[in-house]
Amino acid sequence: MHDLPFVSGQADASSCLVCGACCAAFRVSFYWAEADDGGGTVPHTLTESFHPHLRCMRGTWAPAPRCVALQGEVGQGARCSIYPLRPSPCRALQAGTADCARARARHGLPPLLTGVAAREMTATPS
Repeated sequence: MHDLPFVSGQADASSCLVCGACCAAFRVSFYWAEADDGGGTVPHTLTESFHPHLRCMRGTWAPAPRCVALQGEVGQGARCSIYPLRPSPCRALQAGTADCARARARHGLPPLLTGVAAREMTATPS
């Protein structure tokens, strides 16, 4: 049996739907046309101008970032209120990656494991 304190479970799509650490750890900037007023899907009312060609999600440009679209408490049932409409940086960040681990660490959460490492660490002995 592996009893390692840093193992919090296997990373998968459902991990992203309840954690929220990345939504409260990084600036989320993206090309302005990803917003709905530029032909994209991200509600422009939840964004702010960051650069002539970039926008960011409101709240993520703060010293203690927290996306305006994040609902709930990080690590405890948090969710993105615009998940199907989220910008490309949010779509690109995957559960269990180095960026995921950094975001989780910022909130005192252990990293998620992916792939073979997760199977090896969570496997029960025969």
